[in-house]
Amino acid sequence: MTTRIRLAISTCPNDTFAFSALMERLVDWQGLDFQIQLMDIQELNDGIDRGEFDVAKASFHAALRWTDRMLVLPSGSALGFGVGPLLLSAQNGNCPSEMSQLTLCPGKDTTAALLFALFYPQTTRVEHVVFSKVMPMLQNGQADFGVCIHEGRFTWQQEGLGLVEDLGTRWEAETKCPLPLGGILAAKQLGDSIIGRVQSVILDSLNYARANPSSALPTMRRYAQEFDDTVLMKHVELYVNDWTIDLGTTGSQALDELNRRAKQVGLIAQNSPPLSVWNASS
Repeated sequence: MTTRIRLAISTCPNDTFAFSALMERLVDWQGLDFQIQLMDIQELNDGIDRGEFDVAKASFHAALRWTDRMLVLPSGSALGFGVGPLLLSAQNGNCPSEMSQLTLCPGKDTTAALLFALFYPQTTRVEHVVFSKVMPMLQNGQADFGVCIHEGRFTWQQEGLGLVEDLGTRWEAETKCPLPLGGILAAKQLGDSIIGRVQSVILDSLNYARANPSSALPTMRRYAQEFDDTVLMKHVELYVNDWTIDLGTTGSQALDELNRRAKQVGLIAQNSPPLSVWNASS
């Protein structure tokens, strides 16, 4: 009997690259029936919160709230050094500090928003918008600062914006850990056997794309905000790495650090258990 899996991922190039072979059925679905949706990361976080998906990409910030019902899969995460969100300014200027200054963030549950809250706690005027609106709103003078993710990391200079700080670099300096941005979560109620098959299909899809990178470009272009193939592949080179294949011990340690720091600033409850990474014996 075929098991239906409600799968949701983001439209960012690292996800469309990693899941392209799965989406195009270039790898064996192992008896699973994947029903696939693509959407903005905050929409994904909200959908998981409502229980709409069996397996989905999520911000690790949001995932800290669901440790009772969700596991992190070893494959598919965005984690690394030099991958962090950028705090940009409409013009070259100072850090956000005045009550009247508005900072845009790409969703209240995103890891980008968590980093901004950790490093700029004095900023009280924050508005959450879809990530693709951050740079245009800065350019149009609708905000003073914005936290930029995805392809904008490579294009902000040509858009005439100023860099205040690389929030990922600051995380790395303070924690000595790679930055855990987001990962693939699976509902515990699926059971170990089905979760194992899902993990295997995702890993096969990742390995296929890494061995045949050009095969993923049509899927990536379909959903990208930036259509230049060079920019898309730079994104993949940065965000799809060995920790995307397997989080491993380093990835688990980075998640523990994120959990600890979120508790320090009251973003999750002190008694909240840490995220668990699935393994075959869990």
